[in-house]
Amino acid sequence: MAIEVGTKVPGKVSGITNFGAFIDLGDHKTGLVHISQVSDGFVKDIHDVLSLGDEVTVKVLSIGDDGKIALSIRQAQDKPAQTEKRPRTEHHNDHRGSNNSRGNSGSHSANHKESFDDLMSGFLKESEDRLATLKRNTEGKRGGRGGRRS
Repeated sequence: MAIEVGTKVPGKVSGITNFGAFIDLGDHKTGLVHISQVSDGFVKDIHDVLSLGDEVTVKVLSIGDDGKIALSIRQAQDKPAQTEKRPRTEHHNDHRGSNNSRGNSGSHSANHKESFDDLMSGFLKESEDRLATLKRNTEGKRGGRGGRRS
């Protein structure tokens, strides 16, 4: 079986690291599924999702000049809802004007993920700031000059 970019191929988990999983594709070929490409949701520990010897279907994302094969489990899953969301993602990118020269849909989903990560990190920072402010205001009201309550 020829391994080409964009094709879905069966494989077997041959190794697990903290950053992803190595998939044996047969014919002495091995590819890497980065932890971000394992599942649609956030994966803190890859062992919660995959185990050695698991049979998986992966999509070939890229094949490097050095022979490294980048794979994705989440893009290999058939989801009708995902195809409906794609035009909105591309439309969103058109309004921002970023990366319009790229034609492949993989760059659009990658850009969408980056913008989501940016939004999430901004939200977390803002949330931590709010919590710190609340904590400061609450601690100021607990102490004070009045006598301690027992």
